[in-house]
Amino acid sequence: MRALSFTPLIFSLAILTAGCTDSDGSSTAFGETVTGVATYYDFADGSGACMFDPSPGDLDVAALNAEQWAGSSWCGACADVTGPSGSVRVRIVDLCPECHHGHLDLSPQAFDKIAAHELGRVDITWQFVPCDTTGPVSYKYKDGANQWWTAIQVRNHRLPIVSLKWSTDGTTWHSTTRQDYNYFIDSGGFGADPVRIRIEAVDGQILEDELPAVQAELEVDGAAQFQ
Repeated sequence: MRALSFTPLIFSLAILTAGCTDSDGSSTAFGETVTGVATYYDFADGSGACMFDPSPGDLDVAALNAEQWAGSSWCGACADVTGPSGSVRVRIVDLCPECHHGHLDLSPQAFDKIAAHELGRVDITWQFVPCDTTGPVSYKYKDGANQWWTAIQVRNHRLPIVSLKWSTDGTTWHSTTRQDYNYFIDSGGFGADPVRIRIEAVDGQILEDELPAVQAELEVDGAAQFQ
């Protein structure tokens, strides 16, 4: 089942300095320039700790260091990376547990765009930026999700997602808890009825979509994309 016919609500609050809290209690702001290092890891295919599907048509991907992981808050975000011989835009799809603040572990394809492959490790600057995303956001119910325990993921988003709420009447909104594996959880479930989802981006924009009742592994297109 794919996109529902629904007129989206988009609210732009434009909080450009918003960011996500790092594991050390500091905060990395969206658009902030970060100084660090880049390495590469073999077999980067778009999957990983963010629990996205492999993306053979988009292998400019990266694993984010543990100190800036922020409980998976940057999953799906894009970063512009500049190295000694070029720049590349990558999408965060995985976690590098042994990497420290500022470190991005790139796919080999992405690394080769910023430095000679044989270097293996280079100094970089980078910053989170909007993704060059086409089409609307999408939502995926996790395997095992049901009306009594619901886990849902946001995909194909131009901007990082900071929160997801749900409602059955459009008036009372229920919060969810983001997990380290990039799903938003309601341990009591969404119930048996279709739901309205409200997601907020890092800059304060809000999208609302109507989704069918919970069905494990169902992926549904939303009606719009962040600006």
